[in-house]
Amino acid sequence: MSDEQPGILYDAVDGVATITLNKPEKLNAMSVAMDRELNRLVFQINSDDAVRVVILTGAGERAFCAGSDLKDLEGYGTSWQYRNRFDRNLDYAIGIYKIRKPVIAAIHGYCIGGGLEMACASDLRLATTASTFSAGEINWGWHGGSGATQFLTRIVGPGFASELLLTGDRFDAAHADRIGLLNHLYDDREGMLAAARSLAQRIAGHSPIPVEAVKKLVRVAQSSSVEVGLAYENDLFSYEMRSNDAAEGRAAFAQKRAPRFTGD
Repeated sequence: MSDEQPGILYDAVDGVATITLNKPEKLNAMSVAMDRELNRLVFQINSDDAVRVVILTGAGERAFCAGSDLKDLEGYGTSWQYRNRFDRNLDYAIGIYKIRKPVIAAIHGYCIGGGLEMACASDLRLATTASTFSAGEINWGWHGGSGATQFLTRIVGPGFASELLLTGDRFDAAHADRIGLLNHLYDDREGMLAAARSLAQRIAGHSPIPVEAVKKLVRVAQSSSVEVGLAYENDLFSYEMRSNDAAEGRAAFAQKRAPRFTGD
């Protein structure tokens, strides 16, 4: 029997699921096996109505995620074979992006390469002052292949994104906070994780219907005209207002009590 620890840990309590990248000896770098497990969890989370919010974090004191385990990037053949290889280790950030529920990235230590892409694929980003960031793939002959150019541009704007992507420079948490990459910055890992759990529990306490709708609508706002976004927003609003949760919210407001949402 192998004594090797699982590359990804998962638990779900009171509506909050936690995904922990668990290869601290390798700075939580993603292997093909971890990629497959993560994408299996994405399907599980999307199918589980009890899960309302997801926290993504890394084990240990050194890293959130240092990107891909480069050993898994060798031997793919031609560019076309590389592009179409289904088990290539480039899908994990896209996997995070496919989660329908809000995702909070809780970052401590190195957040570089694919790790930065995973953070950017999340909806909210919390970090400690000890965190270090980089889109450093340009230094080795390529750019990030799982959303780096798209996510960063939408989050921090084309100017900062271009600088980070074209230089590959590392930057500290203060700079990440200053350019708008982070939602909140904390002094230590324990405080940051506690804040992530508190934030996740607050979101999980809302009706999941508008929560998932907000996530969709924010993405629509990033990729469409205001007119399209407003039309989509109105459609979802009209649907929400016919839900049992909305009726419960109206009743709770009138009765001056906390609503009890069921997701219906």
